Amino acid sequence: MLHGRDPERARLGALVDDARHGRGGALVVRGDPGVGKSALLDDAAAGADGLQVLRTRGIASEAPLAFAALHRLLRPVARHIPALPAPQARALRAAFGEVEGDGGDRFLVFLAALSVLAEAAEETAVLCVVDDAHWLDDESAAALLFVARRVHLERIAVLFAARDGDVRDFASDDLPVLALAGLDDRAAGALLSEHARGPVAAPVHRQLVERTGGNPLALLELPDALTPEQLAGHDPLPDRLPRTEAVERGFLDRYRRLPDDAQSLLLVAALDDSARTTTVRRAAALLDVGDPAFEAAERSGLLSATDGRVELRHPLVRSAVHDAATSSRRRQVHAALATVLAAEDDPDRRAWHLAAAADGPDPEAVAALDGVARRAQRTGGLEAAAAAWARAAELCPVRSERGRLRYAGARAAWLAGRAGLARDLADTALRDLDDPASRADVARLRARVEWNTGSPDVGQRMVLLAAREVAPTDPDRAREMAMFAAALASFGVDAGVRVDPVGLVPRPAADDTPRRRCFDHLLVGLDAIARGDGATASTELRAAFAVAEELGEDDQDLLPNLGIAALQLGDDDAAQRWHELLLSRARATGAMVMVLYSLTRLGLTEFATGRWTAAGSAASDRALQLARDTGQPGLLGLPLAVRALVAVLRDEDGADEHAAAVEQVAACGPMGILDLPIRDVLHWAHGVRASSPDRALRHLSRITSGLVARLAAVDRLEAAVHAGEADTARRWVADLAGFAATVGTPWVAAAAAHGRALLADAGDAGPLFEEALARHDEAGHPFDHARTALAYGEHLRRSRRRVDARTHLRRALELFDELGATRWSERARSELRASGESARRRDADVAVALTPQELQVARLVGSGTSTREVAAQLFLSPRTIDFHLRNVFAKTGVSSRAELAHLPLG
Repeated sequence: MLHGRDPERARLGALVDDARHGRGGALVVRGDPGVGKSALLDDAAAGADGLQVLRTRGIASEAPLAFAALHRLLRPVARHIPALPAPQARALRAAFGEVEGDGGDRFLVFLAALSVLAEAAEETAVLCVVDDAHWLDDESAAALLFVARRVHLERIAVLFAARDGDVRDFASDDLPVLALAGLDDRAAGALLSEHARGPVAAPVHRQLVERTGGNPLALLELPDALTPEQLAGHDPLPDRLPRTEAVERGFLDRYRRLPDDAQSLLLVAALDDSARTTTVRRAAALLDVGDPAFEAAERSGLLSATDGRVELRHPLVRSAVHDAATSSRRRQVHAALATVLAAEDDPDRRAWHLAAAADGPDPEAVAALDGVARRAQRTGGLEAAAAAWARAAELCPVRSERGRLRYAGARAAWLAGRAGLARDLADTALRDLDDPASRADVARLRARVEWNTGSPDVGQRMVLLAAREVAPTDPDRAREMAMFAAALASFGVDAGVRVDPVGLVPRPAADDTPRRRCFDHLLVGLDAIARGDGATASTELRAAFAVAEELGEDDQDLLPNLGIAALQLGDDDAAQRWHELLLSRARATGAMVMVLYSLTRLGLTEFATGRWTAAGSAASDRALQLARDTGQPGLLGLPLAVRALVAVLRDEDGADEHAAAVEQVAACGPMGILDLPIRDVLHWAHGVRASSPDRALRHLSRITSGLVARLAAVDRLEAAVHAGEADTARRWVADLAGFAATVGTPWVAAAAAHGRALLADAGDAGPLFEEALARHDEAGHPFDHARTALAYGEHLRRSRRRVDARTHLRRALELFDELGATRWSERARSELRASGESARRRDADVAVALTPQELQVARLVGSGTSTREVAAQLFLSPRTIDFHLRNVFAKTGVSSRAELAHLPLG
């Protein structure tokens, strides 16, 4: 019976009941050790009538074993794995060690876990119970959090229990939390009276409740540690009786009263992480500990064995027994366990026990941990791989080999989103390596970590100096690293290093490999962007695009930088192509970090080309959640900034909230290479909503990156002219015209003509507006097009050419309505009325009416993609896709998938 937990039981019961009715959810029960978290989860499981209850728990010694806890959870529903899409099924089986080979990106494993549970929930609602979540292995924790955030439309409830204040944390900040405190006086008293072996005097009762804080485990265990005289109040209680320390001390006292052999047996069980009775017995036998010791440990109540599994009474038993043993004795037990696990063909557990048994350099343990890391990396267990390589390096006696192991660990840590660990391992690896090629690879990784999560200036300095160091012996490495430095410079990064990236290595021949030539063209072209040489930039970067078409490989260094090059040129088609190619390949392999990378950058292109709802989609909650899932908080910045800009232009609520969220992200740490463009997009948003031209100009003048300055050109020019800053406007027009002349980007030329028209005398403005509109017809930037049409219509109306004005005002209104730019639509409609024509308010655009998630689902389904394929691409379950599809049908009025193909979805 649970005393004093009726409100908590009701909350967990409601979660379970919601899952029965298709309203999934998750809850994290948090509290001190012994406060009753496990008991509350057990009670919820016992009351989950009609649900499949799946259970797992974190085990401290199992933390380095990738996906161990997830495997235990899904084992009862593994029959559903064959129903998954082949990449997911393969990834999950590889992660669980059931098949050999490469399991792919770890997020395929996460998605597969969600899919298995969703399949199981189609039969019967599912309750997942995850105890001691703070001790989950990193991969299982990430997978289960991924699932928990996506079950709101499933018949799935996920319950976690996590300890507060432990050395390991369960990072679940975005999930609902139930903070479990100690029992109140009445409930604590009832529990104490129920379990005490004799009468408890009222003063003792009060003292125990007060001094344990109502901790249920303390109240259960302390009566056994106290004498009958102390309980009856005849003898005083011990001076120190804190909560969990007293419980652990009680377990320790019970442990020390056992015979030596039984103590050894308990130490084996505490250090073992397989929980297999046979493993514990065999390891104990190697230490000359026999069956009588096992029986004594069971009689003590500290250990139980059921159905071939060994369980300790509480995690505090494990810590008490571990801490009581000497380090020498622990190493002996780890060595015995390693020997047993070798015979049981459990290489990963064996490797970690070998490492724990070592007290100095140990080549055997190094080789075993290297194998652990390689297997973990193949199956997406990046955190486990990083930990194994880092520990292997500590035990490695050979300096150069230590460097290799630390570099491998740094790469795995970076891909796992563990930037701090990656930085530390890379720094130490550099001290262990002497050969230029290896040092260059480590320096490139270290610089990548820096320019994404730290200082872009420092990152550029690192990669430039490393490129210079390796150039004499390895021109290819130097060229690639120099290209990264040039890409950083194209965003305004300047580390102040007097190294010419282009001059480091000779240019490849015309018949050289496509990859080498592509890197070379990118290097020279991006360097030209940084120097303001538009002609060279255009020639070289377009040559890079052409050469890249010859490459059939999935090059994760080239594709993102091809997208960057296209953005810098203002080539919308190329930017769309390279980022969508990166997106499709990343989705196919489950490489979620690259999915997010492409989504965030696609948002800029989609915004510029008038697909504002699509830009909102790239900046949707899903993309933001991906940033959190991948441990890349800096990637939240650009989606949030674009979302703020769209909200301002559409006159929607939430712009301030999104802008504040960007500032919060920035306050948590650098936003890397995109830091400056992100802040510039916010300046743009603030300028658009400013109450006067002067205030608008103050914000818009703060934009410093060329990329955003060109995208915001019309707003900047109009603010400058209307604020009376003609010289500023002329300078900006000259910059735009120069860029357009050398690069040949129509929308930039249109913006320049728009600016010249604003600056011209009334009699000379018409032809310039006509020139701008002609350029807009080529450009595909509908918002800028509409702004020019509006400005020209206003000019014509003021010139008393009201009939001529109507043509352009109608066009402006049509474009504004299509975009959902309500404030601008009203301005165009007002101008039309002033010209003598009334305009009917247009029905809302179909795409505008859909949420970002619904829009993506509608587009994919409309293109003929199946529900399962859409679910795989969007990292959701098929049931969630069906939910969104039903909403799409309701909002659009269509009744079939085929009809979606004919909707104007942008």
